[in-house]
Amino acid sequence: MLRDLKPTDNVGGFDVRPGNFLLNGATTVSGGVNFTIHSVYAIECTLLLFRPYAKIPYARLRFPDSYKIGNTYSMLVFGLDEVDFEYAYSFDGPYVPEKGIIFDKKKYILDPYAKAVIGQSGWGKKQEHEGVYKARVVNSDYDWGNCTQPKLPFEELIIYELHVRGFTQDGSSGVKNKGTFAGIREKIPYLKELGINAVEMMPIFEFDEMGSYRNYDGRQLYDYWGYNTVCFFAPNTSYESDHEHHHEGRELKQLVRELHENGIEVILDVVFNHTAEGNEMGPYFSFKGIDNNIYYMLTPDGKYYNFSGCGNVLNCNQPIVQQFILDCLRYWVTEYRIDGFRFDLASILGRNEDGTPMDKPPLLKSLAFDPILGGVKLIAEAWDAGGLYQVGSFPSWNRWAEWNGRYRDDLRKFLKGDSHLAWDAAQRITGSRDLYDPTYRGYNASVNFLTCHDGFTLYDMYSYNEKHNLENGWNNTDGANDNNSWNCGAEGDTNDYNINKLRIKMVKNAFATLMCSQGPALFLAGDEFCNTQFGNNNAYCQDNIISWLDWTRKEKHKDVFEFFKYMIAFRKRFHIITDSRGKATCSYPPVSIHSNVAWSAKYYDDTRMIGVMYAGASLKQQGLDEFVYFGVNAYWDYVNVELPDLPEGYHWKLYVNTGNEPQDVILEDRNVILYDRRINMAGRSVIVAVGERY
Repeated sequence: MLRDLKPTDNVGGFDVRPGNFLLNGATTVSGGVNFTIHSVYAIECTLLLFRPYAKIPYARLRFPDSYKIGNTYSMLVFGLDEVDFEYAYSFDGPYVPEKGIIFDKKKYILDPYAKAVIGQSGWGKKQEHEGVYKARVVNSDYDWGNCTQPKLPFEELIIYELHVRGFTQDGSSGVKNKGTFAGIREKIPYLKELGINAVEMMPIFEFDEMGSYRNYDGRQLYDYWGYNTVCFFAPNTSYESDHEHHHEGRELKQLVRELHENGIEVILDVVFNHTAEGNEMGPYFSFKGIDNNIYYMLTPDGKYYNFSGCGNVLNCNQPIVQQFILDCLRYWVTEYRIDGFRFDLASILGRNEDGTPMDKPPLLKSLAFDPILGGVKLIAEAWDAGGLYQVGSFPSWNRWAEWNGRYRDDLRKFLKGDSHLAWDAAQRITGSRDLYDPTYRGYNASVNFLTCHDGFTLYDMYSYNEKHNLENGWNNTDGANDNNSWNCGAEGDTNDYNINKLRIKMVKNAFATLMCSQGPALFLAGDEFCNTQFGNNNAYCQDNIISWLDWTRKEKHKDVFEFFKYMIAFRKRFHIITDSRGKATCSYPPVSIHSNVAWSAKYYDDTRMIGVMYAGASLKQQGLDEFVYFGVNAYWDYVNVELPDLPEGYHWKLYVNTGNEPQDVILEDRNVILYDRRINMAGRSVIVAVGERY
């Protein structure tokens, strides 16, 4: 314990003593602040103290040799008040770039364990001293009280992916604190009305939106998405509405608490595959100055591997880096009560130090079995920019789920009418068992999605055949080319009534399919009211209405919003859709696949109609069975469809029919009953029917 310790030395005019070597980062203790940091190859470490916002340190405290155990430096500095200073480090050591060792004692080095970063706090304000980051000690005094986490079953998640700034930055959002964590808090009633039960926030770890700042054709472009992390333990200060010193993170904690109180889980999109330091041409402010050859994957001649497409790759399976990542995630779970993580380009986390894929990556295994992370959702983006594609084969230990890229691709193509896809589409809807054997991967491995931040919005998916990324400044060469989209007859905005009507129907078809598919579901914020990015499928640099949600479209597309609400509520109401382990009290299988002929799954190259039936015992009434039939006709003309027979005393009642214009949601009290189990499905439509007792 450090509580009653006394100074033993004086360094740089400060009373000091050896610190707590197990206490990473900078931590307030009785009488002062404990500083601990690690470096394998450094020969000297100096603590730099700054007055708030100063460019030059007012004190330099070199760690005495006796303040180092192993490769860890630790010093308790007495008499420091956390509100009066900022800090950084300086490391001296060898300079052998061909071996990746590049120490430079003139550089200010940011503490990787810093809980708050000084650089810029207001969004879009360029640093006075570019490329220099300092840290601040944070008073961790938030009282969570008896607040509990929702702990929802994974398969029941309906995940809403949003960008903290873009969600409320436009004036149409109607919030007071635009573009901030507080702005999201103001929208919690909206999220409740919509019905989602999990929010996935795009990167909120400290990043510098000015890091790739440039001007293109008179428009300012930023690192808007935030996938270039500056510090992994600190929330992005520009996402806070209140920049009061030494309470960084409090606004985010309040947001998490209120989301939990409303039954909504919080998932963070985390980026451990690379950092904002880039390659040889990039800035030098953190890992490069501590142990460049340990933290980054390097080629034999000391250059940076680039499996991330962003200049460098974190050396995730090096033991020191493994420990750092574990410490980071544990911190977010314990300090911020985060419910889950989505790992960007997660296949990189399974690469060895030489870049080759590993059979059983130790980092992924450690995350799967870590006791603090035991109840946390772990979601992998199971590919990387180096060509490693692991959808269906990502190492899991029955703990890891995956963004199912095959679901997105197969169903996008099927829904727009492509051939040869009926069997694949049926597999995706029913949990992708051909990819995820429930015996080995459980029932929650497939996170189903049709849209996310990366690519077209759902509305744009049916409004554009081609990407329109000219405003990104790369002559339309950036962004994916294989969008599997369809403009329904005109590229972009049109006044053609029939085209616009078809687009809305296609949006509804897609969302109904997602809600009637087995596995956790994810969709992009704004899809529920046809938000558009005007055909831009890679809006990573657009801090403007291209990326911001335009809330005026909620009124313009009120019918779409109501349809989304209805389908979300429907999915929650009938647990048999999400619980594939349930058993009906009768002899019906929990999941069955059909064509337009009941109980027949003979699909041909030109088959464009598939049906799926879910069956199981009701949780609400003992002895009652539930049946849900979902049918999708991706053909452009009518198809006569036969629904499966039901037990005696049950009949099919139609709840949804997007081919029934103008009303696609069938009010339950209208008694639209399919007595002969047949319906002539309109072209490009979906139906949802429920088997009810007479």
